[in-house]
Amino acid sequence: MNKLTIRPINTGFVTMIPRQYLYHHSTTAFYPEASDKEEEYPVFVYLVEGGDKLLLVDTGMAYTERADRYHHHGSYQPEGMAIAEQLAKLGYQPEDIGIVVFTHLHWDHCFYMEKFTNAEFYVNRREYEFAMDPIPLYYKSYEAPQLGITRPFEGIPMKLVEGETEIMPGVRVFETPGHSVGHQSVEIDTEDGKYICCGDAIFIMDNTKPIEKLHYDITPPNRFSDIVAVWKSIRLIKERSESLEHILTCHDREMLDRIEKTPVLGLGAEGR
Repeated sequence: MNKLTIRPINTGFVTMIPRQYLYHHSTTAFYPEASDKEEEYPVFVYLVEGGDKLLLVDTGMAYTERADRYHHHGSYQPEGMAIAEQLAKLGYQPEDIGIVVFTHLHWDHCFYMEKFTNAEFYVNRREYEFAMDPIPLYYKSYEAPQLGITRPFEGIPMKLVEGETEIMPGVRVFETPGHSVGHQSVEIDTEDGKYICCGDAIFIMDNTKPIEKLHYDITPPNRFSDIVAVWKSIRLIKERSESLEHILTCHDREMLDRIEKTPVLGLGAEGR
């Protein structure tokens, strides 16, 4: 059996207003520390090593000019933090990656695809179909051609999956819609248990917390395409996860501290 490990890789920083974005308006009274001003949040991707092929969950965000102009004002990608540069620090090149699995196709999860010349790209069918023809509200999220720019996934062949699907031994996807129409999460078997890369189904770990006074079993975010689906997806991720530590988010700042202590996840007790 392959011994899969996971490397969290930060590809830059997006700006978000927590009270407007990360916490549903019905919950903010229970999170008085949540700011109403712009704050920086990381953009993590996850490199899976030890399998049949090198596998990457998402490819990360765009360069600073693109991110700031078309997306979240003030977002930026410091020098050396684009995915190709981050891989080089680990001794890899983009062409070494055999599989890329996308949680969804928003701009901060799928940039620089053209560099992965040997990779097979997997995405949920509904996500891809919507990304190719979004409603105007989502033109920026998917960098629609109406903006006069080229989508990161324009003209690139994609393998479209539905439902729960094994991508390679020890790695599978399952549907977690709500943040986007066809969002999916990636479950990875390791010596240390199953980890779930949840993309933006859960922005920050506060989204997993119940609020008893409201009879909420989670804390929903305030950015979604379908709040009912968001709620059910967060529930599903919590049910499938072996512990909260086995849930790997894209934007939670706690991950920045975690990788300082544990740059490689899934090693098991002997590898720690």
